[in-house]
Amino acid sequence: MAEDLKKMYRTIMDDHFPPRMEVSFIAEDGNRSTLVYEKVSWVIEGVNKGLRYGENPGQEAAMFKLTNGNLVLGNVTTIQPGRFLAAEMELLQSGKHPGKTNITDADNSLNILRYLADRPTCVIVKHNNPCGVARAESLCEAYVKADLADRVAAFGGCIALNRPVDKATAEEIVKRYAEVVVAPEFEEGVLAIFAKKKSLRVMRIQAIERLQEWAGQVFVEFKSLIDGGQIVQTSFVPKSRRAQDLKLAECESQGKVYKIKRAPTAKEYEDLIFGWLVEAGVTSNSVLYVKDQVTVGIGTGEQDRVGVAEIARDKAYRKLADRYCFLETGKPFNELSDPKQRKLYEDRAAQEHGGLVGSAMISDAFFPFRDGVDVGLREGVTAVIQPGGSDRDFESIEACNEHNATMVYTGQRSFKH
Repeated sequence: MAEDLKKMYRTIMDDHFPPRMEVSFIAEDGNRSTLVYEKVSWVIEGVNKGLRYGENPGQEAAMFKLTNGNLVLGNVTTIQPGRFLAAEMELLQSGKHPGKTNITDADNSLNILRYLADRPTCVIVKHNNPCGVARAESLCEAYVKADLADRVAAFGGCIALNRPVDKATAEEIVKRYAEVVVAPEFEEGVLAIFAKKKSLRVMRIQAIERLQEWAGQVFVEFKSLIDGGQIVQTSFVPKSRRAQDLKLAECESQGKVYKIKRAPTAKEYEDLIFGWLVEAGVTSNSVLYVKDQVTVGIGTGEQDRVGVAEIARDKAYRKLADRYCFLETGKPFNELSDPKQRKLYEDRAAQEHGGLVGSAMISDAFFPFRDGVDVGLREGVTAVIQPGGSDRDFESIEACNEHNATMVYTGQRSFKH
């Protein structure tokens, strides 16, 4: 039985997708805009191979890159052919050659990194969601902080870095298990360090150094329906990327005006904007907490906002207990067998409210009631960012004022499904 399970993961090594694909949009006057794509492959051990498989073994998959054509939709011109990122990554160390999830994890990492180009940044993605994101003064520090934000989820993830990888960062990375490392370049001696991890896929995307050029670019997204139909949309671009893009929370209800009592500090603005840009890569419904340019807790894909705020809070508590345990004992918290020792770390995390004191709370859509924002405020959140626009925004404003917390509106929802 065990051998059958192993075989399942090497079932599909080839695909039957053709080498070229064309997608045409035909206007009412008959004018045609055709996008031309070519299939991507890599030479691995002398064999030309495409994607290993799709989301699951047994699902064939292929990746195509845009090589010709252009598309204008209203006032939007999509990304032009030849401006490649994930579609033309160089595979420097193949391990097992990439499957669909490896590529989409790397791509969503870039979706976040494109807004955070000004400082060394690390994004660790697992199943197309970030589990740890951090900015720091050095790349090594950014990686360590992103990893410790959620060590458990980061295991086997995709590590994306926006600076050339140095030896110090590489040595930290090989201490753990990762599926993929993506970076613009690798300094001399780094690939020899990575070679210790035979299954690690090392991908170079030199365009990461110019990633900010993609910050305002849109592309066409296709969503296939069960009957073969397609929903087509332009991609999301966050408008709020600076403090001046945000509005202090204010609303009117039944003739009364409600206003937030204080503006964010410079540090709070930094965390709010950082969190909002990370939010663009998180599956909705989502709420996350950020402190000192590092994610503290990330809640994803829930149906109700108060529930996802609680999940992100609970994760922050668990991850902090695990972090202290690992740093002090070298063991994961989940491997502790002594109940007293486990309680020691749980109590320590609880006393610090999971590291949420002084953090920023980020929501991809408005809070329909104050119960969602109350989850964070009770833990010591001091700043909140959300789109605004609920009929009961006044409740969230009053909640923040009660805790001397600030709140800003983006005026733009950030759903991602």
